Amino acid sequence: MLSNVRDVTTIRPTRSSLGVVVVAVVSIALGTLVIAALEEATQIPDASAVYLVAVVVVGSLGGTVPAVLTAIASFLVYDLLFTEPRFSLAVTDTSELLNLILVLIVALAVGRLAALGRERAAEADRRAAEATGLFALSRLLATADSTEAVAGAIVERLARDADLGRVWIGLDGGSRERILADTGDGPLPAAAIVTALVRTPGDEPARWVRAHERVPQATGAARQASDGDLIRVRIETGGSAFGSLWAVKPAGSPVPDPEATRLLSLAADQVALGLRRDRLRGEATSAEIARRSDALKSALLDSVSHDMRTPLASIRATAGNLADPDMAWSSDDVRRAAETIDAEAQRLDRFVRSVLDLSRIESGALRPDLEVFDLPELVERTVARLRPVLGDRPIEVDVAPGLPLVRVDAVFFDAIVANILDNVAAHTPPGTPLAVRAAPGQPGRVRLTIEDGGPGVPPSELEHIFDKFGRTSRPGEGARRGMGVGLSIVQGMAVALDGSATARRSELGGLAIDIDLPAAPEPPVEEVAG
Repeated sequence: MLSNVRDVTTIRPTRSSLGVVVVAVVSIALGTLVIAALEEATQIPDASAVYLVAVVVVGSLGGTVPAVLTAIASFLVYDLLFTEPRFSLAVTDTSELLNLILVLIVALAVGRLAALGRERAAEADRRAAEATGLFALSRLLATADSTEAVAGAIVERLARDADLGRVWIGLDGGSRERILADTGDGPLPAAAIVTALVRTPGDEPARWVRAHERVPQATGAARQASDGDLIRVRIETGGSAFGSLWAVKPAGSPVPDPEATRLLSLAADQVALGLRRDRLRGEATSAEIARRSDALKSALLDSVSHDMRTPLASIRATAGNLADPDMAWSSDDVRRAAETIDAEAQRLDRFVRSVLDLSRIESGALRPDLEVFDLPELVERTVARLRPVLGDRPIEVDVAPGLPLVRVDAVFFDAIVANILDNVAAHTPPGTPLAVRAAPGQPGRVRLTIEDGGPGVPPSELEHIFDKFGRTSRPGEGARRGMGVGLSIVQGMAVALDGSATARRSELGGLAIDIDLPAAPEPPVEEVAG
């Protein structure tokens, strides 16, 4: 709360009073000399209108009051020096008295007009400077990603345009403030009495008041007694307080003039709107992250509940039948039951590995162990391991001659190829042709392409095929199969190997996945002495 409050009026001379007095004296003296010369040389009976020039000059430089005083002084000087009886304020000729009074009236009017023109020109200059400053502040905030990014430029602009010694922005943190931006260095100023800007509702102008206020401590910065006066403008909008705009002005100097006051007030309002925008943006981002996280969790739980239930149910049913004493099992039946349990266990193993791989990709924990390998050898090894999963699908392996070696992690590469082949086995009918091709790609790259002749993917869904838990609806596909992370793992591991994964329509009619991998550097050629 404010205590011991008193209004502070704005008193700021526009020009040195001594300078205006000197100009007025010199102008009257020169006017007197000109009048004396004219009346003496040309026999002009009354040349008092020359003083109008002096009044205009003083009014243009000093304003209305100096112009009026100059007009009165000119009247008195002419009465003393040029009217009979001379060196006396008495005037014997009524016509001369009338002329003097008319000249005085005209001088007062001309002086007032000259002063008014000067005041309007000065006001226009001030308004233009104020508008330029406000536009600059608004543009900084409108084009910035965050208020904090331009806070430094804002306080520098305010210090220059409002003629303040030091300006800083403190964000409210209870008993302590976090300094957002500061034009100075060293400890922050502190004072027992603060000149604060009090806003008023409606169109009433804000006013400055001096009051005893507790200055909050600054986080990470000390405070010391200020050599100047401390001023404060609160940063608040929509009922929310964000902090304060602080500044230091020279001790004993007037409070900021109306233009500087409007600049500081509107700057505080603009900063408040910017901080509110940042807060709302952060809340919206947090809400979106939470929404996506919930969606991913729901998709993961849905996938886990479906994909784990099926193999577990098969294992439990087969194991229960084996344990049933009332059922007679031949050796072939036992072997087939064991094969079923083994196949479902392998399916569960692949599922668990996929979930673990996805979590490693999401956490950024993939750390490949890169070595140089012959690509055809790696491909053949993985295809041979996945042959039982692919069933009777014909596989064509085509490797371009002279293919350079690749620098990859063998485990990651195996996971990439295995996930693509698993995807083919899950989403294509038996007997679908499959092709695995390897050829040189871009300079320093080797391209591995795995394509099938299955139903393929609609063109509109190709760009989303690597999304987590994404499942595309293929023509003729029945119930849902797979949890939709296989191709997401393919892309994540390809990126971890400094490669890339892209999808397109296959020449066989189905889906083609292109994996671009880094080629191993060529070994240096040693020259043999002849």
